[in-house]
Amino acid sequence: MDKTTPHPLFKLATELGPLMIFFVANAKFNLFVATGAFMVAVTAAMIASYVVTRHVPMMAIVTAVVVIVFGTLTLVLHDETFIKMKPTIVYSLFAAILGGGLMFGRSFIAIMFDQMFNLTPQGWRVLTLRWALWFLAMAVLNEVIWRTQSTDFWVGFKVFGMVPLTMLFAIAQMPLIKRYHLEPASLEESEAEAGDVTKG
Repeated sequence: MDKTTPHPLFKLATELGPLMIFFVANAKFNLFVATGAFMVAVTAAMIASYVVTRHVPMMAIVTAVVVIVFGTLTLVLHDETFIKMKPTIVYSLFAAILGGGLMFGRSFIAIMFDQMFNLTPQGWRVLTLRWALWFLAMAVLNEVIWRTQSTDFWVGFKVFGMVPLTMLFAIAQMPLIKRYHLEPASLEESEAEAGDVTKG
């Protein structure tokens, strides 16, 4: 069955809902209860996304896998370190995927963000490099925050810091996307060349 485009509010709920549950559970109980709730919420969000759209974005799948693995380690070993390192692992992985793709002349932005961009090869290169560096910077920032600040501060920053900063960064890329936007000759050409940075 073909995937359908979800309502923006539904997409927002599946992306931010688990984080809000994580924040509230930590505030009312502790990080271990919050971790368990977060794992359940992320899984539920993936299921809901598939039921409604018959599709789960690649970034959501990767994030969910890391959440479940590191969340399980956190609960089994009763060690906060693992769940705190989760964003570092996710961001580092995304940076490696994008950076590695560039080395082989490909951009995986469209796949990771589950949407199609029609850009010139130079546009693909610049956009991909910017996001790779952004994810790397966020990985470093997460390490600094959780290693130097309290658990409550880290949880708050994860929900109300990382998400808004990433959204602002994404918005800041719109001028670049418009500058390098390319109208494809056909839909087939667009799909075939999406992410190709070897031309031009």
